[in-house]
Amino acid sequence: MEIVVNTRLLLKDKLEGIGWFSYETLKRITNDHPEHHFVFLFDRAYDEDFIFADNITPLILSPPARHPFLFYWWFEFSVADFLNKFKPDLFLSPDGYMSLKSNCKQLAVIHDISFEHYPKDVSWLVRKYYTHFFPKFARKANRIATVSEFSKNDIATHYKIDASKIDVVYNGCNESYMPVNEEIKLKTKKTFSKNCDYFLFVGSLHPRKNISRLFEAFDKFKDKASNDIKLVIVGEKYRWTTEIKKTYLNMKFKQDVLFTGRLSTDKLKNVLGSAMAMTYVPYFEGFGIPILEAMNCDTPVITSNLTSMPEVAKEAALLVDPFSVDSISSAMVLIYQDKNLRNNLIEKGRKRKLDFSWNKTANELWKSIEKTINA
Repeated sequence: MEIVVNTRLLLKDKLEGIGWFSYETLKRITNDHPEHHFVFLFDRAYDEDFIFADNITPLILSPPARHPFLFYWWFEFSVADFLNKFKPDLFLSPDGYMSLKSNCKQLAVIHDISFEHYPKDVSWLVRKYYTHFFPKFARKANRIATVSEFSKNDIATHYKIDASKIDVVYNGCNESYMPVNEEIKLKTKKTFSKNCDYFLFVGSLHPRKNISRLFEAFDKFKDKASNDIKLVIVGEKYRWTTEIKKTYLNMKFKQDVLFTGRLSTDKLKNVLGSAMAMTYVPYFEGFGIPILEAMNCDTPVITSNLTSMPEVAKEAALLVDPFSVDSISSAMVLIYQDKNLRNNLIEKGRKRKLDFSWNKTANELWKSIEKTINA
């Protein structure tokens, strides 16, 4: 079979959630199926590390698609022209963008539709693009894969699509994430948290990640329990809004909030494994990979009781109301004060993490590919 893949989010040293999904699944699928040929479509110069096997042909199509107008041009002209000439058995798009002007079979991986529920969390132009085109993409796709039952139901309901057309393909976790020893914990705390224990957030600093309420909750936690605990924030300031900035500047204990920026996996695995707890409390997620990463590192998790997060964490996390600062801060106090609770959550996390792996993800995505082609 000839399978064309949108790989524009495979960016060296810049992999985010969907980029990691693409990397981990495509690496396995292309190696596991040498009998098939894959064409990887990039929108700029690519790194050879992303050409995982001999059955891959990389192709650069212009222009670089990093803006709504260029999204449109790339998918509706550059990609469409190639697909209509090449006539592959399938076009696979791990970021959900379809080529509306192509008639080949298409499989969209739509991770979530948070922009439909919280449109103001994205810029005006991107919002207009998403809300106009993603309903069209969902209807154009021959099949859809998504990363949770929550997202499956959300997409089916919001876009009025038959749920039988949607496959759930859970995310996995990088195998580098694992528990660390006490020596590494001490070195990590010396480097990143001034030799102190710390709560941890990992993700882009985006409104949807609920950073403002996390800051407020940390302030309340520090007021409730006098301590030298820090809050370590790992991630880029993707949309460091006026509200987030104002909340941070108004914090009583802002000197205890430490920003690392983006970290390599080699560094992040130690930061994760040395944390007292992961505090990951977005108000909307299609999955929430940091929950799994923390579990793989034997780190307790505080996460939200909304959207996909209870589905991913189940009983292996403290679930909080992400819209309640008191709920988040109370969970932080519980984690800080109760060692037995921490150990219990770690043990439950060890069991829950076994339900997820990138091998399982790749296998389920391949099943979805076969369903699409054979329909």
